[in-house]
Amino acid sequence: MKTKTLRQDKVNVITLGCSKNLVDSENLITQLKANDYDVIHDSNEDANVIIINTCGFIDLAKEESINTIVQYAEIKSNGGIDKLYVTGCLSQRYKDDLEKEIPEVDAYFGTLELPGLLAKLNADYKHDLIGERSLTTPQHFAYMKISEGCNRTCSFCAIPLMRGKHISRTIESLVTEAKHFASIGVKELVLIAQELTYYGLDLYKKRALPELLDALCEVEGITWIRLHYAYPSKFPREIFDTMAKQPKVCNYLDIPLQHASDTVLERMKRQTTRQEQKELIEYARTVVPDIAIRTTFLVGFPGETEEEFQDLCDFVEEMKFDRVGVFQYSHEEDTSGYLFVDDVSPEDKAARANRIMDIQQSISFEHNQKRVGKIMKVLFDRKEGEYFVGRTEYDSPEVDNEVLVDAKDQYVRIGDFANIEITDAEEYDLYGKVVE
Repeated sequence: MKTKTLRQDKVNVITLGCSKNLVDSENLITQLKANDYDVIHDSNEDANVIIINTCGFIDLAKEESINTIVQYAEIKSNGGIDKLYVTGCLSQRYKDDLEKEIPEVDAYFGTLELPGLLAKLNADYKHDLIGERSLTTPQHFAYMKISEGCNRTCSFCAIPLMRGKHISRTIESLVTEAKHFASIGVKELVLIAQELTYYGLDLYKKRALPELLDALCEVEGITWIRLHYAYPSKFPREIFDTMAKQPKVCNYLDIPLQHASDTVLERMKRQTTRQEQKELIEYARTVVPDIAIRTTFLVGFPGETEEEFQDLCDFVEEMKFDRVGVFQYSHEEDTSGYLFVDDVSPEDKAARANRIMDIQQSISFEHNQKRVGKIMKVLFDRKEGEYFVGRTEYDSPEVDNEVLVDAKDQYVRIGDFANIEITDAEEYDLYGKVVE
């Protein structure tokens, strides 16, 4: 009598969207591995179970998520996979619609429904794994989500609809996680949240990011701590004092300003003004003279006139930010901005985004030229083609400038620091050689 051999499930977790989604996927992978699942991430290897962690931030992200779901739904219909699950922001926001439109998916889950997803896979949610996360990033850096959700009411943003209200993690839990990361070789922590500066208000009744930074700086093995996604309104300026006194805290801040026209900022409900933003940046540069400021802007918001857009261009030229990203406005239902008429054409939105990046390209070139001849501490992420590729403390993974060292006649270890003399510079890349 023949016996049927049961195939063990192999799960491929596909992550779309931002680093906050990546952390969620890493937590999912950790739980599945603890339940003896064979798990891969964003892999082309064969797997019979697919979990898609979606993004629902703007139209392009939603389109990518939907296309990915449809792609795997077709594969499932053709017998290529056994099970298909969808989680994340898009699923949180449009679950009912998705169930009707793409019924091939076995189940949809929201952003906070990890235990339910695990239960669907007959896996237990193991509370003792909190702070022990499998990394999908290179082993020497890790994203650390210090809070979930957002209490802000920006008129263009749907994130509170998908992520809920702000919930801070305790300092103790974050220190425990940092110690775990250090024990497995992580050297850089990238702190992320929907709103970094709000950290602690719910738990400690005050903005507690400086206290968190002081605690994380005590963790042996961690060399760099980087700050992402800080809201400019009511900014706790003591963060800059901490940055100045703590060598482990990178002289780097990602602070999305979104615009510089007072009238647009008011329509966006940003609770700040051009002058207040300018004063904050100038204050940061006074306390931490070597600070690198990264910001993002949103162009094409409803009613944005040529004059208002010119205000933004002038501001970018005046402030000379180190790093800039640009989004084109996406008309998001259920946000207060949806009540406005989306009256800036797609062509104008694209042209305005390109205009900002053209301005920033010249500024970035100017900044980089000043680095030529200097010796900089560089953390190396990978080898690509004929170059070792790394970053200075002024650059975050995947979004900022990089340092390239010719691999034909020089050697550095991936995941290690090296002192590099900068010999040449382009708009977004530095070139250098190892200094013994």
